[in-house]
Amino acid sequence: MRRVVRALLLAFAFAIPWEYSLDIGEPLGNIARIVGLVLLLAAIPAVLHAGSLRTPGPLQWLVLAIFAWSCCTCFWTIDQQATMTRLRGYFQVMMPVWLIWEFAETPQDLRDLLRAYVAGSWVLAVLTIASLASPDAATQVRFVAEGQDPNDVARFLDLGFPLTALLLDWESRLWWKLLALGYLPAGLIGVLLTASRGGFLAAVVALGGCGLILLSRHSRTVVAGTLSLPIIGTAFWFLVPHETIARIGTIPQQLERGDLNQRLNIWSAGWQAFAHAPFFGAGAGTFVQAARLAPADTAHNTALTVVVEGGIIALILASAILAVCARSVLATRGSVRIALATALLVWLVTSLVATVETNRTTWLLMGLLCLAGRLEAEKPGLVESCFPGRVSEQLQAAAGEAG
Repeated sequence: MRRVVRALLLAFAFAIPWEYSLDIGEPLGNIARIVGLVLLLAAIPAVLHAGSLRTPGPLQWLVLAIFAWSCCTCFWTIDQQATMTRLRGYFQVMMPVWLIWEFAETPQDLRDLLRAYVAGSWVLAVLTIASLASPDAATQVRFVAEGQDPNDVARFLDLGFPLTALLLDWESRLWWKLLALGYLPAGLIGVLLTASRGGFLAAVVALGGCGLILLSRHSRTVVAGTLSLPIIGTAFWFLVPHETIARIGTIPQQLERGDLNQRLNIWSAGWQAFAHAPFFGAGAGTFVQAARLAPADTAHNTALTVVVEGGIIALILASAILAVCARSVLATRGSVRIALATALLVWLVTSLVATVETNRTTWLLMGLLCLAGRLEAEKPGLVESCFPGRVSEQLQAAAGEAG
């Protein structure tokens, strides 16, 4: 039974990056929600059959605490319906934290989950590139897969870069190497097509981490990738409307003017909303109402959303979750640590200009980080053995010399 659950968990991780591109509508929703429900239905009897749960780690307790606190905000929320909707969403998107902890047992499971996410990111990249062939392509500035938000797409693709580099550092089979190697240019093109300025900056961070991972063992790959950038840039220049490139090129202007595409106005309104209810918040899912924004607006900042909706208590819990994830990353070694640290840094960069606490990708990433930390704590060096690299070899040699 647990084997079936692990297979469904891989399908879930595969579906998450492109979930919004396949939405059946109510009551089923998108593909990741459907797979997640099937996964939950399979997980419950698997746990009952085993007769026990794995002892929860700090992340699981903290996620439970922040969910419970969000439920408490029902007693003082300024919009009961919005809060109930957000709570249903939180339960669904936070589910991977428990499922990964309970059913992923070995470094091979970690590796397979990374493979599944990268494969799903491939699908998202292909769908994004395919949007160039849409009838309205000639008049579009931002290209994105059907049903997706451009900034979300860029973020999901960015998170795939360091995970891809880690797999490329490990994979021995040609098929998996080609899958990992091909994603780097395909994902980059997808990010550029979204014309997401925050996504572009996060891509620079992600690709820098990729370079650190690959440089020691795959210097030729790094050189070839660097040399291919002018080719990608030339093709991009001739195939994509220049307005798309021009939008990315406005990053210096946005930073110089300081308004960040009017985000400062939104943040100012959010700060005023926080001042009205600093300790307990206005209620989960009520940022727009508390800040008196248009219904289509968002906070464009994850920390601000958390503190306005749940107050200082929610912010403390969220900060503790990040601290636990960072500690898990530091517990790993070599190329694994570099890849996971880069992924966490990419998430942090994008969270500064986007609201990401309601995305499944966020909680999937945190679940993977803490799984890696747990596996390393259980059997030191075992995770590293699945992702060998020269960085790891050097660490082992240094440890041997010290001994």
